[in-house]
Amino acid sequence: MAGAGPIVADLQAESDVLDALVADLPEQAWRTETPSPGWSIAHQIAHLWWTDQTSLQAVTDEAAFGSVLAEAAKDPLGFVDAAAERLASTPPAELLAGWRSDRARLHDALRNVENGRKLPWFGPPMSAASMATARLMETWAHGLDVADALGVRREPTARLRSIAHIGVRTRDFAFTVHGRTPPAAPFHVKLQAPDGDSWTWGPEDADQSVTGSAEDFCMLVTQRRARAELDVTAVGEDAATWLTIAQAFAGPPGAGRG
Repeated sequence: MAGAGPIVADLQAESDVLDALVADLPEQAWRTETPSPGWSIAHQIAHLWWTDQTSLQAVTDEAAFGSVLAEAAKDPLGFVDAAAERLASTPPAELLAGWRSDRARLHDALRNVENGRKLPWFGPPMSAASMATARLMETWAHGLDVADALGVRREPTARLRSIAHIGVRTRDFAFTVHGRTPPAAPFHVKLQAPDGDSWTWGPEDADQSVTGSAEDFCMLVTQRRARAELDVTAVGEDAATWLTIAQAFAGPPGAGRG
């Protein structure tokens, strides 16, 4: 498997885990509220469906994606929620079937993107592997909302490494989007993987560091849990500040989960 293949395989696996959570839900259960204010389980799946559709357009029809960008520019802070609201009213069987079909098409399209091609997006253009990683992060995060709504505990997997990587890579973005100057020096980040191994980023002799559980770090950077609930610790003033504003997703500052 070459190119984006391995990360697409992880995206497919993560999508299948979420699919299994909702596949047999009775219709009324799709209206169950999730920890995301105003969003039911149907909203969560509708959001993933819309984003997978939009990602597919970015890969296969850049002109159509340009039209999406133009519409988004009319309501930059509300267009994502509006799309979720619109699709969430779809009958659950149709909603699930649509998400399954379009995500499968997206996965195939990402596997076949030629090396070196950059795909358009709402921010800077990205590689197929980067788009697949972003989709993995979102699928995991919104899947956590669904699991929480259903009272289900999902087992952490090695797929968290890619999500944690986005969290580390977006450090400077998190500072910037909150109107702060990013620290000049890198941090050392050391996280305990689900299998007990360690995942690390940055120089070991860095003055500032972040350590803790990889799963908890992923919950932090996707803003799915309040920092006080998580096994993530900072050494250094800037590193401590980062943990209060960390944001692995694009867009304006997230509200977090206080």
